[in-house]
Amino acid sequence: MKLDDIYIILCRPDESRNIGSACRAMANMGMKKLRIVGKKADYDEEKVKTLAIHAFSIWENAVFFDSIEAATKDCYVSAGTTRRRGKKRKEWLLTPDEFSTKVNDIENGKVAVIFGNERTGLTDEELECCTLGVKIPTDEEFGSLNLSHAVQIICYELYKHLKVPTLTGYTPITLERLSKTVTSLTDDLKKVGFFSVTGRPEMENFWTSVFARAALSEGEAQYIEKIFNKAAGLISRQSSKQD
Repeated sequence: MKLDDIYIILCRPDESRNIGSACRAMANMGMKKLRIVGKKADYDEEKVKTLAIHAFSIWENAVFFDSIEAATKDCYVSAGTTRRRGKKRKEWLLTPDEFSTKVNDIENGKVAVIFGNERTGLTDEELECCTLGVKIPTDEEFGSLNLSHAVQIICYELYKHLKVPTLTGYTPITLERLSKTVTSLTDDLKKVGFFSVTGRPEMENFWTSVFARAALSEGEAQYIEKIFNKAAGLISRQSSKQD
């Protein structure tokens, strides 16, 4: 994994100055790829530039999207940062160090780290769009971090792990490719009556989260598809014989 494969995504940021500070934090750690969920016209470039200083080019080259899904579809994993747990939030949260160690094993492939709005963080719905969660340990009495501080901590941990080139690794599939595997798998499960129509979205979210954390290679994805396809075929033939 290379630092240039890390994509920092700011979701609905309020303050132009915070974007500038986030750009500087990224530049400190050698990261240049910024994506923003929002409209460029909503932000004041002069305020961005004031705090970005020599990292203003990161803002100039930033790419804007309408949703987290659109901003991460070419990535192999999307890590949503959050300080809260909950019934509808990610149950499986990594520390920044654990997350950085995990992505360090990947030779090629884009990794997205998503930061929520300064006031609200990522909503339940936005975090649901991410394949895993990352939590920066903080004191319970004052756990909320400034946006740029959170970006700095995550970028530092990634820099610390990724600066030394990996000796081994592989290229994982993108989330767009992974969705095809999950669709194939759930199609096969539906054929054998494993779940009702209403249970499919939850099943797809479950498999997407599990497989994204595993960072499947193309060969592994194809192998899983073949296993489920063959299992569905065997069950269907057995059912036909019994009839």
